[in-house]
Amino acid sequence: MTLPRLHAVTDDRVLALPDFLDRARAMALGPAVALHVRTQRDGAFALKITDQLVALAAESGTQVIVNDRADVAALAGAAGVHLPANGMPVHAAREAAPTPWWVGQSTHTAMSALASTADWAFLGPIWPTGSHPDHPALGADALRGAGPRVVAIGGLTPVRAREAVQAGAIGIAAISALWDAPDPGAAAHAFLLSFEL
Repeated sequence: MTLPRLHAVTDDRVLALPDFLDRARAMALGPAVALHVRTQRDGAFALKITDQLVALAAESGTQVIVNDRADVAALAGAAGVHLPANGMPVHAAREAAPTPWWVGQSTHTAMSALASTADWAFLGPIWPTGSHPDHPALGADALRGAGPRVVAIGGLTPVRAREAVQAGAIGIAAISALWDAPDPGAAAHAFLLSFEL
């Protein structure tokens, strides 16, 4: 399995976009990209969306990750699950899969990112973000001591992504900078270029 570098994270606003699947298809650029299903709605809705994305992404090898719901991820044949900071233990999520899969985890301090046994640890917000206005930005320096599996999230742009990668991030996660872009495919490509230092 190829570790995804760019994580296109959804929320219920994104999932309600009338051209959501078209935007997802544009970002399905291969295994370096992970499309995340993150919703507050019920499991049936999460499974429907995940099934659609798994089918859409299969040809390119783009990976689909389900946030919070290991059961939905397993049923849909997703590439993995991403856990909230206070979610199920990482080892339990690994055991929930019929075959080896990715397990990611959200964290909010460099220390918790370093302690995580997940395949990647989202750390953020690194820069101010509208999705978490009550969380102070940690700054790119927080990435330097966060270990080898940290993924930067929060206020990312392609320019900031390059700074995050230079500070040690193995991946980048974004919501609005990808899903709200006039050309989501071009935006995803611009983010991926951040890893070609």
